[in-house]
Amino acid sequence: MQHVLRKAGTPVAFSRKVGFRTVGDNHRADVEKYIERQGEKERFADPRFEELLRMFTVADPSVDLSAPTTTSSGRYWYNLHLVLVVVGRYRVSDVGMLTTIRDWPFKIADKKDYTVSRLAVMPDHLHVALRGNIEHSPEEIALAFLNNLAFAVGQKPIWEPCYYVGTFGKYDMDAVRS
Repeated sequence: MQHVLRKAGTPVAFSRKVGFRTVGDNHRADVEKYIERQGEKERFADPRFEELLRMFTVADPSVDLSAPTTTSSGRYWYNLHLVLVVVGRYRVSDVGMLTTIRDWPFKIADKKDYTVSRLAVMPDHLHVALRGNIEHSPEEIALAFLNNLAFAVGQKPIWEPCYYVGTFGKYDMDAVRS
């Protein structure tokens, strides 16, 4: 809300008593579980590759996306599910590149003040569950990952020039539809 108002040229300073939550089609636990199970649901010709792929799913139990980010202007539950797709759905099998794609989102998160809860690197796409920096729009967050990950793999155009980003939290859209 603050981001939109600031971009519109009418910034508003909210009271610290205000709370904002992201609402999406999914609950937090569902999104985190979905990301954790990405490697299990894919089948590959080589069972060794299936086993290898487990190294590229990360669940950080120290990150609690149900807790708000608290600032002097309010409490925020700003949770996003980000998906990036490899150009042409090409399947990356190089362990070095997969490792880079797994490790760099945490570096990006540290740099941009995001927090990654779950991450799954698949041969042709990437899933990330994260808490965003309230000063950044979902688009800015997606572009930070797209651009920094392209840099990390040697400034190669690895990703489709698009992304999926959805919000999730304690409440789903049914909470606001009625």
